Amino acid sequence: MLNKIDEKILIEIAQKAGEAILEIYNSDNFGVEIKEDKSPLTKADKAANDVIVTGLEKHYPEIPILSEESKEIAYKDRKNWEYFWLVDPLDGTKEFIKQNGEFTVNIALIHNGEPILGVIDLPVKSTTYFARKGEDKCAYKIENGVKSTISAKAPTGDTCVVMASRSHLNEDTQNFVDQQKEKFPNIEFVSAGSSLKFCFVAEGKANMYPRFAPTMEWDTGAGQVIAECAGATVINAKTQKPLKYNKENLLNPYFLVSAL
Repeated sequence: MLNKIDEKILIEIAQKAGEAILEIYNSDNFGVEIKEDKSPLTKADKAANDVIVTGLEKHYPEIPILSEESKEIAYKDRKNWEYFWLVDPLDGTKEFIKQNGEFTVNIALIHNGEPILGVIDLPVKSTTYFARKGEDKCAYKIENGVKSTISAKAPTGDTCVVMASRSHLNEDTQNFVDQQKEKFPNIEFVSAGSSLKFCFVAEGKANMYPRFAPTMEWDTGAGQVIAECAGATVINAKTQKPLKYNKENLLNPYFLVSAL
């Protein structure tokens, strides 16, 4: 199945979704609603979802789709899926509303609970990240039309760059950072919204991303593939094993993305 997926088609779908988002981003009407879980929803979320679902159904009608913005699918109906698309059409809706540009389009292909292909588009920067698991485990980004391979980088010397907000560390994250200070006395902080945090580790801009706060499967699927194919690990903070997908409860456990 993986060999049948055309990466150019997937990248095009993600970029078209990004263009649909930017149309609304550059307007004065976001159409903000509040969902049952108190998270925001905009016209851009819906527009991007329509583009992605239409594109995936056209090119890969045999593969089911689980999207944050699509109708919720009961576990009994999806538990036996071998392959499925996992989609967050607009990751970082709060960042979109703040207009800081740190929002992404996430599309991942899941096989038996493991993400094996991922594309993340950053619309405001004309940048797309892509990875497909295979013999070469290659991850790359396309920036303004220029394609380049990316790779994660381990900390150098006594300095470790951590994806986290210096001013908004929760207790669990603060404890993790304090532990790292025993090995790396100089901790530098980098912050970013949405799945960009995975991309920053994947391209060597950060060495670690501890996520000790709630996320959903569609927030992490594409980022996990890109980070792993770039040489990083994405592990459950408790079990030390890679994150699994298509669980009955789609909430992720705490996890750590690391280039160590």
